[in-house]
Amino acid sequence: MIPTDGIGPAALHLAGVGVRLGDVEALRDVTLDVDARTVAVIGENGSGKSTFARLVGGLVERTSGELRVLGIDPGRGSRELRRRVALVFSNPDAQIVMPTVAEDVAFSLRPERLPRAESDDRVAEALRRLGITHLADRSSHELSGGQKQLLALAGAFVRRPELVIADEPTAYLDARNAGRVADHLFEPGHRLVLVTHDLAAAARCD
Repeated sequence: MIPTDGIGPAALHLAGVGVRLGDVEALRDVTLDVDARTVAVIGENGSGKSTFARLVGGLVERTSGELRVLGIDPGRGSRELRRRVALVFSNPDAQIVMPTVAEDVAFSLRPERLPRAESDDRVAEALRRLGITHLADRSSHELSGGQKQLLALAGAFVRRPELVIADEPTAYLDARNAGRVADHLFEPGHRLVLVTHDLAAAARCD
């Protein structure tokens, strides 16, 4: 496999991977290696794109085959995977858990048990990066759709992940906010697996 931009091991390795969800065969015999820094996953509704995103994000278990994410077997190294991989979904409400914007971003750092000062600095950095510092004390649940998705991204980026898996992150946004979210997703410093119907965003991938 070819290293990409010095970031580390290949993002994804799948060999004969299958996933069953109840009686439904959601994925069958998926084999691929992803070495690029950014990759798009596109397909029709019901084709298994979201299942794929949840599989490589460690939320769904495979029923067959071999899977490595950043060199990690999700079935054996789930804690390590959660530390190095961040997920962003189409509905940010599913990821907002705390009453204010700053508290919600800080919540993502709880597993790392950082000193308070370091956590505060990381939160401030993430808010600046996403351009939402002015929303720090706002109620998380009273934001616009675009602001909520930027909050979800801040919660992902504050952890400084090696890989971001984004499942239709612009699906419910207008063109302006979709562009803002996409611009942040394509920033350097992490790998990106983008599940999308947005062909313009997909065309930006490697």
